[in-house]
This record gives sequence, C-alpha cells and structure tokens, in this order.
Amino acid sequence: MKRFLQIDLQFLKDEIKTEAKSLGFSRIGFTNPDGPLHFDTFFDWINNGYAAEMEYLTRPDTIAKRKDPKLILPACKSIIVVAMPYTPSGFEKRDNKFPKIANYAIGDDYHIIIPKLLDKLIKFIVSKVNPVEVEYRVYTDTGPILEKELAQKAGLGWIGKNTCLIIPGKGSFFFLAEILINLPFDPDIKFEKDFCGNCTRCIDSCPTNCILQNRTIDANRCISYLTIENRGSIPEELRKKINGWIFGCDICQQVCPWNIKFSKEPDPNFFQTSESIKKFDIVSDLKIDKSEFKNKYLKSPIYRAKFVGYKRNLLVAAGNNFHPKLVEPIYNILNNDENPELQELAAWVLKNKYE
Repeated sequence: MKRFLQIDLQFLKDEIKTEAKSLGFSRIGFTNPDGPLHFDTFFDWINNGYAAEMEYLTRPDTIAKRKDPKLILPACKSIIVVAMPYTPSGFEKRDNKFPKIANYAIGDDYHIIIPKLLDKLIKFIVSKVNPVEVEYRVYTDTGPILEKELAQKAGLGWIGKNTCLIIPGKGSFFFLAEILINLPFDPDIKFEKDFCGNCTRCIDSCPTNCILQNRTIDANRCISYLTIENRGSIPEELRKKINGWIFGCDICQQVCPWNIKFSKEPDPNFFQTSESIKKFDIVSDLKIDKSEFKNKYLKSPIYRAKFVGYKRNLLVAAGNNFHPKLVEPIYNILNNDENPELQELAAWVLKNKYE
C-alpha cells in the first residue's frame, strides 16, 4: 500500500478516463468490489428457474463470485466499468425488416473487438504505475460478475424496467466491460435516480411477456434466450411470437424513449455491418452445412447460436413469414436433414403454409 501512496491516484484516474474515451469507450466509472446491493434479487431469480437452461449461471462457485468479486481477484481494490455503444446507423428503421437480427450482432463479435481495447487500456495503466505490480482481471460479458449492478454503482446509469442499463442522454445500446484491479481508486458516486418513471412501454411491447415486475426477465420466454443460448426446441406456443427474429431481440430497447430520442450516433468500432450480414440470404442460409456456417459466421455473434440453433431460428422465422422461394430448401430439410428437431420444424413450417 505504501507504494500505491506514492502515486497520485486521482490524477491517474482522470488520465484513465481520458484514455478510455480515446479508445472508443463513451462512458467509464470506478467502484469498489463490495458485495452487490441487489444480490438477493439475482439469487431469487436463479431459484425461481428464470435462468432457464443457462447452467453456467447457477453453479455454486459462480454464484459465490457474483456475491463477492474478491473471490475472483483477492487483491482487488477497485472495479473499472466501461461502456461502448454499438448502435448501427439507421437502427430505428430496421424494425420492419425480415429477418430480424439484434443490433449488436450486425457487426463483428464484440468478444473479439473489446478485449483488444481493454488490453490497450491495461497497458496504459501499467505504464503509469511502474514499478508497482498491477494485478487485474478483465471481463467482457464473460465473467461471474453482476455487470449492470457494477455499472450503476460506478455511476454510469440505472437499470431500467427492461433490465438493461440505461445511460442518461445515450440510451441502452451499449456493451459493458470491466477491469478488476488492485489499485485503490476512490469510487465514483453511485447512480441513484430512476428515470423510467411510470413508463411501461418495454413491458407492454414484449410479445412473449417475459419482462418481470422486479426488473428481471424470465429467460424461458425471452426471444433473445430462445434464439441464442437455448440449445433445445422452441416451444410451439412461442414460435409465432418470435415473428422474424433469427438472432436475439431488440423490441424492449427499440420502444424505450431513451433510445428513440438519443441512440442515433454509431460508434466507429461497431457501426459497420459485417460482411456475413451484408451477404445474408435466408434461402442460402437454409441450405448451408456446418462448415459453411462456420466460415461465414465465425467472427459474428451469430456463431454463438451454433449451427442447429441457427437453422432452427431460420425455420421458425420462415414459418412466420412464409414466401414461395422457401419451399425448396424447407422440403430439403424435411426429407434429408439428419436432425429430427429440424425436420419437425420444417414440417411445422409447411403445415402453417397450408393451414
């Protein structure tokens, strides 16, 4: 600690904020690793089965780390939280397009882009505190921590009724990332206000009614979960509600006044549409094999859905938005695919067509 006291941590904190913004992070805040204030809400969410089949969230070891970040990094003194916007240009005009893809998946996978930027930020910090030994852990939507709560504690914004972190004047189309570090920075002031007010647009607009009153989501009914994390079948009673979404869902963000009014400026790191999306064609994608899927989407968030999950999503969307050009590839899946789930979905699509 004596070595830390030789460093002007407030001056360094200001320098880190400037550097972070130069790297493309539009918001940055500092907080401490004390236990989250709303951990009980998360624990109840797990116990009520709202995590669906996401077993990585329910493991005792990861639950414990979410309650106490020091179990991840015992030397942790501070947590730096950064936000990076991903809103593509013209996002507000995309709602009626088919098929529908969550805005964050229009560009390349943020798991590829953001860690490289965080590495640059860490190198900057290390260069400023030498010879102090810096211990840290870096996460980009991958670690056992409660990101949105940490972001609120760090002063970035509030957790909205749609469960997204909303940043005043900017909206919610943001990625969050964190640096757990052993430098004892003074924490920023927690964001205390709630600007959702009496608005319930997100809750009212959700086609599957998955948004709960305590600002959590029932993943079992969430379109984003069903089309990304879900490795099984999509319940038939929910298929029509998915409409044309083939990867993720933005409805609860698209209707939010904070996004309608403010989230119009794309970030240079993410606003470019990836080549795989530019070349998207549902007929072609219904025909691709595993190797072609990997080659096309390996650098895209869409790869997270896996081959069978992606084909499943395409079939559900096709069943809700049928076109004659889809007949041939769907019959091919029905008659020749080795996966019984995809064959069942192909039959469901054709049944819908003739009803």
